[in-house]
Amino acid sequence: MTHKHQIVIVGGGFAGLEFIKSMQDSPEFNIILVDANNYNFFPPLIYQVSTGFMEPSAISYPFRKILRRRKNTRFRLGELKEVVPTENKIILDNGELFYDTLIMATGTETNFFGNKNIEKYSLPMKTISDALSLRNVIFTRLDRATRLTDSAARKKLLTFVIAGAGPTGVELSGIFAEMRDHILQKDYPELDKKDLGDIYLLDGQDAVLAAMSAKSQKYTYKKLKELGVKIMLNTLVTDFVEETVHLSNGNTIDAKNLIWAAGVSARTFKGFEESSFGRGKRLKTNRQNLVEGYDNIYALGDCALILGDKEYPDGHPQLAQPALQQAKNLATNFLAKNGKWKPFAYKNKGSLAIIGRNKAVLDPPKERFFVKGFLAWLIWIFVHIMGLVNFKNKIRTLYNWIGYYLYKDQYFRMIIKPRERG
Repeated sequence: MTHKHQIVIVGGGFAGLEFIKSMQDSPEFNIILVDANNYNFFPPLIYQVSTGFMEPSAISYPFRKILRRRKNTRFRLGELKEVVPTENKIILDNGELFYDTLIMATGTETNFFGNKNIEKYSLPMKTISDALSLRNVIFTRLDRATRLTDSAARKKLLTFVIAGAGPTGVELSGIFAEMRDHILQKDYPELDKKDLGDIYLLDGQDAVLAAMSAKSQKYTYKKLKELGVKIMLNTLVTDFVEETVHLSNGNTIDAKNLIWAAGVSARTFKGFEESSFGRGKRLKTNRQNLVEGYDNIYALGDCALILGDKEYPDGHPQLAQPALQQAKNLATNFLAKNGKWKPFAYKNKGSLAIIGRNKAVLDPPKERFFVKGFLAWLIWIFVHIMGLVNFKNKIRTLYNWIGYYLYKDQYFRMIIKPRERG
């Protein structure tokens, strides 16, 4: 029996699934997808799950159903513990797998920059579990606030500090502000508007959406201010102790809730040489995504630091598009009959961020102009709906957004197994 080349992919995010799709069920390969979860989810929309605007199943889908028609692909539920390059195998928490080629597409994890208090007590925004935990916290604390008689205690309970003014921080602060203005007083008549607390958006840089154009930054700053968000730039969170957020400028904010959207880093795994990791703990690769020091291990997406691209000397943005394009390029190279592998070249398709209902910004690739407001919001909706993996999810998400647009309300404010953080 002819041996088929076995490819093991660790991580079923944008890059992992795109690679499988681009391999076109080639009969020359067996592919095994490994992931610690049994579902794929769409990270750009987890903030909508955390605020009750979407149900988790609207942005997630089981791997086995996604791969049902892929004749050459199987799924393995398991968490990667170690890579053993000398034996061409990986060790999972539930067994071992051997490979001819290993592809690391493990994404990133929340970076707390070594602060143990922030890691223990803040609310991260990285996974579906994080989003559900935050949703539970928000609505549990709102109900608790209705039972308090002390106005200052209510305000502390319902004040939200969001660390990190990138797209996630901007989107969260905008949606919190709209909830405060249009939803909470209807559902919680026991609370006066002054009791609903403040929304702070903090960042160590001198602008919101620092990776986008100056025009997008200015428009976003203005609209968030109009929504009542208190923006503090050039300011870092240094600690979170006894329901007090400590800032780098020496000030403090009394708040029960610190949402951490301030940074990510790639995950590291036992078995790789220390020299294989570069900036942000990303695996250093050449232009064909081959990890330095190995001849059959590749890295894709957020965990890959591609060296040799003069336009991106510090690595490509940790966004969906670079991951998708790297996966397509690597699959094309594997399928090439002439043995000539193309180096990866990133095609920037622009940047998008949503601020709230009817409010978004779009920077086209050349940055000769930018799109704002309702049109950018429509483009944002289209792009994100198309990014979902399943037609049913696309329809469900569109239905949810139409409902919110018409009624300024959301429908998934259930507390499922509430769990207090700190």
